[in-house]
Amino acid sequence: MSDRPSNEILENETIAKVESDIVYEEEHPVLYDVDGSIAYLTLNRVKYHNSQNSQMLYALDDCFYKACGDDNVKVIVLRANGKHFSAGHDIGTPGRDFNVGRDDRRSMNYNHDNKPGAEKAYVREAEVYLEFCRRWRSLPKPTIAQVHKGCIAGGLMLAWVCDLIIASDDAFFQDPVVQMGFPGVEYFAHPFELNVRQAKEFLLLGERWSAERVHAAGMINKVVPREELEQAVKNWADKIATQPRLALSLTKQACNHIEDLQGKRTGMDAVYAMHHFAHANNTLVKGDYIAGFDGKKMAQSNKESNKESNKQQSENKGNS
Repeated sequence: MSDRPSNEILENETIAKVESDIVYEEEHPVLYDVDGSIAYLTLNRVKYHNSQNSQMLYALDDCFYKACGDDNVKVIVLRANGKHFSAGHDIGTPGRDFNVGRDDRRSMNYNHDNKPGAEKAYVREAEVYLEFCRRWRSLPKPTIAQVHKGCIAGGLMLAWVCDLIIASDDAFFQDPVVQMGFPGVEYFAHPFELNVRQAKEFLLLGERWSAERVHAAGMINKVVPREELEQAVKNWADKIATQPRLALSLTKQACNHIEDLQGKRTGMDAVYAMHHFAHANNTLVKGDYIAGFDGKKMAQSNKESNKESNKQQSENKGNS
């Protein structure tokens, strides 16, 4: 006899879909423009610092697909409107659409919206986080992330899938999700974007790293003054666009292949399972799969943590 509550789980192992009052504040969460041989994809959930809901991520996938199919486009730039590049995944705005299924799924998987328990998040995040990022990393055309101000948690994933990252001098990078019970975000590229010891510090302390520091660590390619960011990205994109299309594609494939031989893909598969074990544990222990955090609570926690970190740094300088 099954120990599952029969009044909740149906015979076909599904549950009733959750009715959600989703309010999308922006009709076009990603803008698409082409200037010569460069396609510009612009994150546009300005009100919520470009936090990523499914609406935005499917729109972004559509834009990447459109740029790939345009023979006039040689380089793709990912940038953002508003104060920050991206505050990460949407964990609390009126447009948070976690419970909404999609008929236009991009991977060979089933819908998540009527699945019970840990299966729901596991299936959804496999598509919109892990597989979307892998799909975008594998684009045949060079991509450049144009990062300003905050690039936090899920924001890192969007930057990391790009081939090149140019950041403004006011940018900062952070993955503070260990406090939520997770070993980093779903696209676990940390030990490849940093060396392993740096990756452990980045995650275990959860502190903001400045653009200068991540540049020194090799995570990004270049740091420029904020007012020069757009032109710096355009200069690189224009130069890359003069190269043969096939050579650009093969160069990307070669570099990505070597990374995967070093274990990037298989390691990420393993950590994705760990991430969802943490989701399940949060549900059992905290009663919520993200440990009771929402956007406001996370922002406040980060603010307090960074304030304490800055205080300690000031004291250390005073004692030196």
